[in-house]
Amino acid sequence: MSTPDQVIAVLAQQDDITAPHIEYGQIMPLLLVLGMAVVGVLVEAFVGRDSRYYVQVPLAFLGLAGAFAWTVALGWSEDPHHVAAEGALGVDGPTLFIQGTILVLALVSLLLIAERGGARADGAFTAQASALPGSEAEQRTAEAGVVQTEVFPLMMFAVGGMIMFPAANDLLTMFVALEVLSLPLYLLCGLARRRRLLSQEAAVKYFLLGAFSSAFFLYGIALLYGYAGSVRLSDISAQISKDTGSETLLLAGVALLSVGLLFKLGGVPFHMWKPDVYQGAPTPITALMASCTVVAAFGGILRVYYVAFETLRWDWRPFMWGVAILTMVAGSIIAITQTDIKRMLAYSSIAHAGFLLMGVIASSPHGLSSTLFYLLAYGFTSVGAFAVVTMVRDAAGEAGHLSRWAGLGKRSPVVAGVMAFFLLAFAGIPLTSGFTGKFALFKAAVEEGATPLVIVAVVSSAVAAFFYVRVIVVMFFSEPDVDGPVVVAGPATAVAVALGVTATVVLGVLPQPVLDLAGQATTHMFVR
Repeated sequence: MSTPDQVIAVLAQQDDITAPHIEYGQIMPLLLVLGMAVVGVLVEAFVGRDSRYYVQVPLAFLGLAGAFAWTVALGWSEDPHHVAAEGALGVDGPTLFIQGTILVLALVSLLLIAERGGARADGAFTAQASALPGSEAEQRTAEAGVVQTEVFPLMMFAVGGMIMFPAANDLLTMFVALEVLSLPLYLLCGLARRRRLLSQEAAVKYFLLGAFSSAFFLYGIALLYGYAGSVRLSDISAQISKDTGSETLLLAGVALLSVGLLFKLGGVPFHMWKPDVYQGAPTPITALMASCTVVAAFGGILRVYYVAFETLRWDWRPFMWGVAILTMVAGSIIAITQTDIKRMLAYSSIAHAGFLLMGVIASSPHGLSSTLFYLLAYGFTSVGAFAVVTMVRDAAGEAGHLSRWAGLGKRSPVVAGVMAFFLLAFAGIPLTSGFTGKFALFKAAVEEGATPLVIVAVVSSAVAAFFYVRVIVVMFFSEPDVDGPVVVAGPATAVAVALGVTATVVLGVLPQPVLDLAGQATTHMFVR
């Protein structure tokens, strides 16, 4: 065994260790979000309970707004097309567009998470996560008006993982980002103040299935490393171009890696967690997942398939065709049978994931730019729709069952009209962002020879329109119950709904500036 002196002597003989070069300015949005998350943890430790909420909310808003402003500055200041942090992170147009989308949607979702007005003075989250549902400890904390504030640093960690995920330039960094964004969400899904058992069941399902998907993802990384001798996306692409490795390792690695990516997206047949989690999670967290998590998942898929597997597209495109068709058809058909509004929106999200996969299949600059626009448009509409869900309440909390929405148009015509507008945007009605996004995606797919896929998408959209219109019919053409729900909106929720409506209208009526911005972001595609 070597003595300490011998070890020191050996180290002294070695060359000086070169310190890694980190471009802090290029990755500052990520550092700001994660830094504020760490500060939020310190606030929980050192600030009194009564003051934590008033410290955590401004910190979270400051971190997200600062990161968004820095992202915009990076996009406008220069032509970003390089790697940072010793090649671990890519800084390019598509990544900055995706990160900006995640940050602006996270800011809107934070309005819902921070809401403490109206009938939600106690918030949407349980007062004590460790208390058993219905126990005396839970009753005492609820009566004392305790407000959970750990949700803010947890959300910031999740958002940090989300903006790191599409920027990851190697598979290990991507796996770390996947876990950073997933673990806080597992916790947040189990913190609903009402329907605690359903919320905890959703969290456990999400955690177990997420652990399985992470195992598949990690095993895929191992196989791809065995094939290419590297986890760097550009190195894997170069090795595929040489066609000198084991094809079995390559195809098995691509398949297992795709399982992990498609799970986070909610693509069929890896979608079974989504309806249960969307229904059981606190609705503000559902809004965060339906917008930001979907954008981050697609950002990761786009980077992997456009950078590492681009030269392999004739092998993975048939598989992706099948997944896209199954996702669109299953999401649209199963949604018809749903009676819970959040489960219906979950299956709607699954169907939209199928539409978005057409942008991956197109594998072209137009397909990429169309996907970026669709992600932004769909994200704002999703946050707005779930914000409306938080406003429709009865004695038991949120009125989730569709029958409870009967006659809402007569009780609260403005709120019902806003919800109808969001549903029509999901359906792709003209003059909404949904129509513009679908048209751009379908056009890109047709240009790349995927016309049969577009036909399936159009039929699925027609089927999906049925259950969207069904909700509108229930709201406006049914008589309200005597003890029907009422609409209670706090100021933050009202602002979130207004932002969702504004974005859905603007992106539907005047979409060209954002389409041009998405096109400029894809000028050089993803950096290698």
